[in-house]
Amino acid sequence: MEKKSQLIVVDSTVLPEVILKVLEVKKLLASKEEKSSASACKRVGISRSAYYKYRSSVYSYDEKFTQKIITLHMLLEDKPGVLSSVLVSLHSLSANILTVNQSIPMDGVAAVTISLRLNNSFEEALAIKSILAELKGVVEINLLSGE
Repeated sequence: MEKKSQLIVVDSTVLPEVILKVLEVKKLLASKEEKSSASACKRVGISRSAYYKYRSSVYSYDEKFTQKIITLHMLLEDKPGVLSSVLVSLHSLSANILTVNQSIPMDGVAAVTISLRLNNSFEEALAIKSILAELKGVVEINLLSGE
């Protein structure tokens, strides 16, 4: 009989120590504090085989499930500083910018798509959209998707 994959939430205090150490190795590798899985595993005190056994199945709840990703599509005037003012505003709103894609300007405007990770609700996305719409040089803004 084939096992069906199921996601569950478990308090970390009841997990075997190896699971928590796998999460630590993943963080060390992602932040580039360690350059290889071998050195990261050695640093936290687990075998590489334990790391490889669990790495694709273990995620921190915060990382995987509590943050929202949204995509904004904007038309911006082709003037110096317009995109910069959008990015500065997003920074001041504590939005984590994941991607920025800008097309070559045509007819005085450039299409820009920005993906963001938010920590709060979808209402936060709507508030960000409203704030950005008020910036000088933002011709149009649409919320394309939200996770």
